[in-house]
Amino acid sequence: MTTSEEHTTQRRGVMQSLTGLSVRYVERLMPDPYLFAVILTLIVAALVAVLVDGATPDGMLTAWYGGVWGSQNIFTFAFQMVLVLVTGYTLAEAPILKRAIIRVAATPKNQVQGALLCFVVSAVLSLLNWGLGLVAGALVARQVAKRFTDAHFGYLIAAAFMGFIVWTQGLSSSIALANTDEGSPINVIHKITGITVPLEQTIFQPYSWLSVIVVLALLALTIWRMEPQQSLAPDPAVFEDEGQPDSDTQPAETKKTFAEWLENLWILNVLVFAAGLAYFILSGFELNISSMIMLFTITSALLHRTPIRFIRAFTGAAKVSGPLLLQYPLYGGLVGLLGYHAVEGAKPLQTLLAEALVSGATEYTLPFLTFIGSLIISLFVPSGGGHWAVQGPIAVDSALAVGQGSPAYLGLMSMAVAVGEGVANMIQPFWLLPLLAIAKLNVRQVMGFTIIAFLIGVLVLGATTLIAPYVI
Repeated sequence: MTTSEEHTTQRRGVMQSLTGLSVRYVERLMPDPYLFAVILTLIVAALVAVLVDGATPDGMLTAWYGGVWGSQNIFTFAFQMVLVLVTGYTLAEAPILKRAIIRVAATPKNQVQGALLCFVVSAVLSLLNWGLGLVAGALVARQVAKRFTDAHFGYLIAAAFMGFIVWTQGLSSSIALANTDEGSPINVIHKITGITVPLEQTIFQPYSWLSVIVVLALLALTIWRMEPQQSLAPDPAVFEDEGQPDSDTQPAETKKTFAEWLENLWILNVLVFAAGLAYFILSGFELNISSMIMLFTITSALLHRTPIRFIRAFTGAAKVSGPLLLQYPLYGGLVGLLGYHAVEGAKPLQTLLAEALVSGATEYTLPFLTFIGSLIISLFVPSGGGHWAVQGPIAVDSALAVGQGSPAYLGLMSMAVAVGEGVANMIQPFWLLPLLAIAKLNVRQVMGFTIIAFLIGVLVLGATTLIAPYVI
């Protein structure tokens, strides 16, 4: 007879085998994320040439340029997204939070516990602010890897990235926040129907937070079962720029110049925090993309105490945004190509794809088909808000076509797009780039693990979008 320990080993062995298979295929087939974006651009260009009536090379180039650098560019939104990431990272690097990360990372007793810790930290913080959650899990993974030198660093980073899957159902969800803001350029629902959808009809709906609980529980179990047998030590350069969380910017005995005195004048940060908080109160505690950026900026300034510490932390955090800045223009070009129509009355590729995916839908199947469409479109537009600008008009028009124009149903449609984007992130390397920059790993060392998270997300959230129309 086998012991319970042997049964556990066998059960974990199945998951380890499946993960190992995913890792091997990713290592063979996954190109660098920049090349991934270039290849997607070529695929979309080919589809436009074949499917869009009257498409011409000149017109396609003009549309691509318009999405990258022209009048239809996504620079404003891209800058907002970069700031969400950078301010979240800056906050995580505040001395009080950095000490907390080091203290928390000291609690695991083995590699699996360390991976689960990275996952939990990332998931909880992603529900508060996706930029903070995205990087905090990686920072914890870095500390865990320092303790367990025989651990697989890619496995730890992958566990941290898996927690990011729920960000679209959290307080910084760009689609849900845009729905509440009449002035948001991506509030598609308001542009078409004239109504706004409060957070109570999106992220705070039972179908949303219950699915978060189920997804996180299943992923925690998966992370435990997929523990790799081999190790992957981090590059020593990963720890070179850590510093000490309480290090002073100037030696105590050095006489400061007037400029240095100003740089260390903590009251300036307090004033910045007070001004930002006062505005947030005067605005009626309005939550949108810009207010979230403002809140995390002023909180970071306060927790870093002096202006010079805040400046240096922000500058260091900005380094991880480099890959995003490189690739956002390419994805802007993809948006331009997806929206390109050559002649009057011709439908752009994004409309053709979205309509094909929801063709024949009813009010009960439409959210699920929209979710499936979101998974596909997210490969080409891996940004929640930018994605909503592409798929949102079709989703809203389709809902109205089946007689569903209530805030609750339109909120469900927006969440179907949002959660599809969150799940697709597990196989789209765009948002993995900041973690790779922190960990100094390549995508092939991490994404083999996250494919399993993608499959779980498709199963749970797909079921959610099928059930939700019956209960809202």
